[in-house]
Amino acid sequence: MKPNRKRSLIFTLVTILYVAAVGYLCFANFDKMSDVPKVFLGLPTDKIVHFCMFFPFPILAYLAYDHLTNTPLKALAALISICAIGCIFAGLTEIVQGMLPYRYEDIHDYAADCIAIGIAGILTFIIDISKMRKAQ
Repeated sequence: MKPNRKRSLIFTLVTILYVAAVGYLCFANFDKMSDVPKVFLGLPTDKIVHFCMFFPFPILAYLAYDHLTNTPLKALAALISICAIGCIFAGLTEIVQGMLPYRYEDIHDYAADCIAIGIAGILTFIIDISKMRKAQ
């Protein structure tokens, strides 16, 4: 498949904007906002928010660099790399939150982040492999 540089550039920029937005959401002071329910559908609301924040990471990263994954082995390597980078990013956000006087770090938030990254990464990998099989 021929790489589309314009598409890759657009998704690279979208990924950078996404990372900036997640950074803002993780580090901003939301103490003055009204309270939200602590539980939604039996799950802690803040864990759902963390899951939703980090779920797009592997998808956007893949879309920015999918032209590099033209074989299943390369797709697997990309999956591992993207998920590792995403989990490092999530870990760094938690560490920085622990340094802020109005936030705190939580290993369960990190777990929700990594679960989202893992699920989205696996789904992206499956779609990538399916796309490769159809192209044959």
